[in-house]
Amino acid sequence: MSVVDLDRFIADGFVKLEAAAPREVGDAARALLWQQIGLSPQDPAGWKEPVVWASDLAGEGPFGELMRSARLAEALDEVCGTGGWLPRGVLGMVPVRFPRVSPANDRGWHIDSNAAQPDGTYLCSGKPETMLLLTLMSDVGPDDAPTRIRVGSHRDTAAVMAGQVLDPFEAGPLVDAASSHRPLAYATGQPGDMYLVHPFTVHAADEHRADEPRFMAQAPVFLTEPVTPEGSNALARAIADSI
Repeated sequence: MSVVDLDRFIADGFVKLEAAAPREVGDAARALLWQQIGLSPQDPAGWKEPVVWASDLAGEGPFGELMRSARLAEALDEVCGTGGWLPRGVLGMVPVRFPRVSPANDRGWHIDSNAAQPDGTYLCSGKPETMLLLTLMSDVGPDDAPTRIRVGSHRDTAAVMAGQVLDPFEAGPLVDAASSHRPLAYATGQPGDMYLVHPFTVHAADEHRADEPRFMAQAPVFLTEPVTPEGSNALARAIADSI
């Protein structure tokens, strides 16, 4: 029995993996992130910035439990193909979005940089080498600054990015314009839920309209082969008819 709905991933460009890890693991990770940023869930007076960046670069404790989730590994095998992805021990960067303050000016539609360059930087490529993993560590409803996702936009991106390698600031307006007709979905859920997102899926941050800070990691999953329409895994099948 599949862990995720591959047909949905191929059609929509993303899929939710519920309870990739137990809720209490996500709660424990959030508690450590509060300590890291030096703020308190009991003191909203200290919430002065719309976004505070935290990170997990060691993969210890609950962070490692999230990334070593057996359900996550099984889901990645289904999407990327067995042996098609590299295990990752850390969550990476965690933007914590706060309510009750003016929103940050960082909510443009985009795809993430997805291909390493000879100088060590990453650009947006028509042959991506990473996919995106979103990991929730707080309850996220439609008003809690969920990541917005344009459903099916991976096909638009595949068409406009074919044969190109672009700076993210160049790619952003192109994929935004190409996918503007797509319906929206929101990355909502509870601590321990994850979203596997195609590297071509256009997404954006959202304004926080609720009351509790949102904790969500956004990490690349490194692939063993670039995504091309000729491949056989779900990443490739999702764009097979787009170019």
